[in-house]
Amino acid sequence: MPHLIIEHSEHLNISVSELVQAVHQGAERTQLFDPASIKTRAIAYADYHLGGEHLGFIHVQAHIIAGRNLAQKQLLSETLLNALYSVCGDEPLNLSVHPYDLDPEIYRKN
Repeated sequence: MPHLIIEHSEHLNISVSELVQAVHQGAERTQLFDPASIKTRAIAYADYHLGGEHLGFIHVQAHIIAGRNLAQKQLLSETLLNALYSVCGDEPLNLSVHPYDLDPEIYRKN
């Protein structure tokens, strides 16, 4: 744990593999998780609509087992957002991060 799901507009001017690497390493830097348990993947969207002047977007969903306190979730959000900034530079993208608690009583994996 966690599952880091990077949703992004299809035509980014940045490398998606660099994006995945930066987010993954950001989660490691928080020291909130066993590095061997972090799973990161990206999903591109061809169809989307954004308001404002943004030309694309990147949104990170961080699915984590419930039990982390507010400060830990804030650390995760800030660290992952900074990882996005490090890759995106001045690209006019809408960037966002949101941790989601997974209920350990119903979450299953093999």
